[in-house]
Amino acid sequence: MAKKLFVGSISFNTTDESLRAFFEQVGTVETATIIKDRMTGRSKGFGFVEMSNDDEAAAAVAQLNGKELDGRAIVVNEARPREDK
Repeated sequence: MAKKLFVGSISFNTTDESLRAFFEQVGTVETATIIKDRMTGRSKGFGFVEMSNDDEAAAAVAQLNGKELDGRAIVVNEARPREDK
């Protein structure tokens, strides 16, 4: 089953494709999505990556958390369920 990861501190220049390619270094990526502002279409500086299984997700957190992507040190951890506002 796919495991969803939160990716923070993403550069505004990073694309869905470059995020996917970065995470493919450690395993199979199901989806890679950068969250964008509805009004401007500009990146909000974070996104989500779904890895194909728990082992690859754990490897991604261990190996990529704090690594540099497009000039910024990214934060990678397991995504938490969305909280109601």
